[in-house]
Amino acid sequence: MRARQAGFTLIELLVVVALIAIASSVVSLAMRDPASTRLEHEAARLAALLESARAEARASGLAARWEPRAEQADTPGFRFIGLPESSDLPGRWLVEGVSAEVVGARAVVLGPEPLIGRQRIVLRLDAQRLTLATDGLGPFTVADSEAAP
Repeated sequence: MRARQAGFTLIELLVVVALIAIASSVVSLAMRDPASTRLEHEAARLAALLESARAEARASGLAARWEPRAEQADTPGFRFIGLPESSDLPGRWLVEGVSAEVVGARAVVLGPEPLIGRQRIVLRLDAQRLTLATDGLGPFTVADSEAAP
């Protein structure tokens, strides 16, 4: 009779490693900051709105701007200036508490020129900060994100 060797097979070890990997990924997703996720959704939405307004300004030949409203304003949010009323773009944030600031200017110029110049918008929610930027030729994209000091 041969003595049976004690130990684990390679398949058993691979199954355990796979289960540990799945469990750690679920835990890391559960620990994600909800404010960061909400701010990323707002940034993606704002980038899409800005590109839509930019395309409309170029197509119609109108000088259009995007301007955030001050935090003390009666209606928080933002507004598109110079576009026709039929454009029906929203003017409110989806998440309460989001604020925006245009770096170095009062408003973002959207058109009608194809080149609009470098522009940056800083979005804030709680301790999170995210920057949308364009080089003037490409679309608005997320440039960086970090906790606000």
